Amino acid sequence: MTFSLFLRKIQKDLINRFFGHLAPDIGIDLGTANTLVYVKGRGILINEPSVVAVNQRTGQILAIGREAKKMVGKTPSHIVATRPLVDGVVSDFEVTQQMLRYFIHKVNRGKFSFLRRPRVLIGIPSGVTEVEKRAVIEAALNAGARQAFLIDEPMAAAIGARLPVTEAGGNMVVDIGGGTTEIAVISLGGVVVSRSLRIAGDEMNEDIVRYCRDEFNILIGEKTAEEVKIAIGNAFPLRERLTYALRGRDLVSGLPKEVIMNDEHVREALSRSIRVIVNNVKTIIEETPPELLSDVMQRGIILAGGGGLIRGLDRLLANQTGISVRMMEDPLTAVVRGTGLVLDDMEHLQEVLIEEEVTREYLSS
Repeated sequence: MTFSLFLRKIQKDLINRFFGHLAPDIGIDLGTANTLVYVKGRGILINEPSVVAVNQRTGQILAIGREAKKMVGKTPSHIVATRPLVDGVVSDFEVTQQMLRYFIHKVNRGKFSFLRRPRVLIGIPSGVTEVEKRAVIEAALNAGARQAFLIDEPMAAAIGARLPVTEAGGNMVVDIGGGTTEIAVISLGGVVVSRSLRIAGDEMNEDIVRYCRDEFNILIGEKTAEEVKIAIGNAFPLRERLTYALRGRDLVSGLPKEVIMNDEHVREALSRSIRVIVNNVKTIIEETPPELLSDVMQRGIILAGGGGLIRGLDRLLANQTGISVRMMEDPLTAVVRGTGLVLDDMEHLQEVLIEEEVTREYLSS
């Protein structure tokens, strides 16, 4: 190491210590549907929709998060409430940057907030490209982060479930989020086999919208479809019959209409997406090395993410794979809790981060 590189390293260490005292590390689950923020030493402080309302005439951002979601479907033509992330990756760089800046500023309010530049660890889908990784990193750095690191969402979910990911043993996670479904087998701090599907909670909402249009001749919005999914969504026959009073616009008369939807209707509506997820879980099992598969059979499959809360999905997966399936505690916060555990023990869990030079070299970028 040359003397100049040595001085540069000392300079970076001093800067990191200085800013580290002012701003605690932050873990972010940058989801298609919701963004969750964990602050080291304080827990999960933010859980808000990944929605931004923009005035297209002026380019001004009017609202972010919960306030923006209230505007979905209720805005005039020049105001658009949009999601800057599609299928778990950045689709609108500028808006994503503004959203991240808003959330980082929100947890850093107070004295000397202008000096607070935290280290940020962000969970991303396992199937993203190098360009998409770079976009997330640059958005975080431009939003006020001192350093930005990335971690695969299934790895973060497994850590959030307290699985022994650094040991020589197979751990299988199925994380069904809003934009993507992550299926992975993890061992020795790395992902052995994985698959990232663009079929998850949002696609299931669209399935319900299509089903209502085709079967009931009624048009409903995405928000209503999500309410139906949460209320009576299921993937396996239930013991009790569930119903939901569905209100929308009659496609024949154009007038308001109400129909009663039951659990069988929703199960039929979701069947295509559920079938794709189940088939891909089977494929991953087929690709898993025999020694690791033995561990998975012993430990079972872990379900995480909001989509994992669909009634009977665990029973369906167990029935189709022959492996026990269990829902982790509080699956909606699995990824962000995993980022928090990594930040709490960064020295020993460094190996689980995605290896990319830009994540470590903020000062030289």
